[in-house]
This record gives sequence, C-alpha cells and structure tokens, in this order.
Amino acid sequence: MSTALGMTAFGGTTVIGTNTIGTNGTNSDRAGIDTHSGRTRLHLTRRGRVVFTTLAAIPIAAVALALALNGGIAAAEGANIGAHLGANTVAGVATAFDYVTIRSGQSLWQLAETIAPTSDPRDVIAEIVSLNQLPSENVQPGQRLALPNTF
Repeated sequence: MSTALGMTAFGGTTVIGTNTIGTNGTNSDRAGIDTHSGRTRLHLTRRGRVVFTTLAAIPIAAVALALALNGGIAAAEGANIGAHLGANTVAGVATAFDYVTIRSGQSLWQLAETIAPTSDPRDVIAEIVSLNQLPSENVQPGQRLALPNTF
C-alpha cells in the first residue's frame, strides 16, 4: 500500500490518498475491486429506445412497401400482357383465344357440352374457370369468356 503525504502550513501531515494494488494487478481504491474496466455502457431511456427502434424500422418498412407495390404491379402487368390484343403469352409464344359471350339462361355446363362434346364437361369447366380466373362456376348473361384452345 502506498500513501501520498502532504505537508500543511502548521507542520502536520495530511493524507492525500491511498492506492492499493488489487488481486488482479490493477489499481483500485479498495482491495480486490476493479474500478476501471475500459468499457462504457450505453444507457437509453424508454423514449430513446422508441426513437432508435423507429429509426431502424423505417427503412425496413419502406423496402417492404416498395416490394409489395412492385409485386402487385408486376402481377397486374403479367395478367394484362396482350389483353388489348386478345392474346395470351405462354413461354414467350403469343396464343389467341376464342371468346364467347354468355347468353341468358346459359351455364358453364351447357357451354362445355357445346364446345367439347366428347370431353368430360367437368374438365372443360375447370379449364374455363382457370383460364378466366373466375371465383366460381357461376356466370352472368353478357359475360365474355375466353375458351381454351385444347378443345
């Protein structure tokens, strides 16, 4: 233990400070306790954490939004390729479809029997529904449907 001494004007001695070597070889004010670790810790308040999290989340949200919007546009463009020409592209080859307008009282079953009398009407209806992206097998008079080329 080393002690620094100072002299006072009246001849007495004053203890300025003590320095003890700890068990790990570092200087400390008390034996065995390291007061200088060399690493500082960042303290954030609740408000600081909210601000930091928000700033980190903004770019992620912007990228997700851009991808979502771009993906929707790409899907819409893919569905409309050649729509104004009455054509669809399959593997880069343009194919034209025949179209039919549904009459009053006509069903997809009747249409399937008309366009493919030798095929199973259920298969033909499934092809028509898939090709036209119909939510169900119900059709309305005046509705225009593309017909598959395979029948």
